Amino acid sequence: MITIKNEEQIALMRESCRLLGIVHKELKEFLRPGVSTLDVDSFGESLIRKLGGIPNFKNYNGFPAAICVSINDEVVHGIPKAERIIRDGDIVSLDCGLIYKGYHSDAARTHAVGDVSDNVKALIRDTEKSFWDGIKMAKAGNHLYDISNAIAESLLDGGYGIVRDLTGHGIGTHLHEDPSIPNFEMRRRGPKLKQGMTLAIEPMVTLGTDDVEWLDDNWTVVTADGSWASHYENTILITDGEPEVLTLEPV
Repeated sequence: MITIKNEEQIALMRESCRLLGIVHKELKEFLRPGVSTLDVDSFGESLIRKLGGIPNFKNYNGFPAAICVSINDEVVHGIPKAERIIRDGDIVSLDCGLIYKGYHSDAARTHAVGDVSDNVKALIRDTEKSFWDGIKMAKAGNHLYDISNAIAESLLDGGYGIVRDLTGHGIGTHLHEDPSIPNFEMRRRGPKLKQGMTLAIEPMVTLGTDDVEWLDDNWTVVTADGSWASHYENTILITDGEPEVLTLEPV
C-alpha cells in the first residue's frame, strides 16, 4: 500500500530531508584523497546525530554503518572500512538517510575526487540529469512508471547500463515502503500518482553492463564487468503541481 501523508506528516518529512541535505553538503566537503571510507562514515554519523537525527541505515537489516560509501565499480551499499582509502581519480557514491521524529529521509550523490576522465564526468552528470528528467513526470494524475520511462529515455543515447536489480522506493515512517520504482523502461503505467506521496527516486547507472553482483559481505553491489557506476537520489513529494525535491543541499 502506498501511504499518503497529511500536512503534519509532510512537515516532519520536510525537516528530516532538510537535515539530510545539510549532511550531504558537509560530506561532499569532507571527501578528499587520503581519507578512509570509515572516516567518511564516522564523520557522517556524528553529523547526523549532532543535527538531532538518527542514522537510519545503521543496523538496518544488519548493515553496519550510517553511510554507504561505494567507490568506482561499486554501485551501492559499500561498507566503510579503515583500510579502504579514497584516492585521487576515484568516484565515490555516498548514500545515506536519517530519521527525524519518526520520519525517514534518503538521498545519494556520486562525487569525483580529483581528476577523472571525460566519460566518467559524463556518467555522473547524466545520472543526475536522468533524475531531473524523470521527475518531470512526477505529478498527481500521472502514473508511477511514467517516471521510470522518462529516466530510461534520458539515458538512452549515452550507451549506459541501467541497473535493473535495484530500484527506488516509497518512504515515510519506514525507510523502504511501497512502491518499488524502476529506473528502466516499463510497458505498464503502474499506480496513479497522488498528492501526498513521498518517493525516493534513485537512478543507478553504469558505463557498461546493467548486470550486477553481490560481494561476499552480502551488501556491496558491484558491476559484473568492472565498469564504473554512478548513483543519484532524492526524496520527493508529490504535490498538486510540480514535485517538491526535499533533500537538496542548502545553497
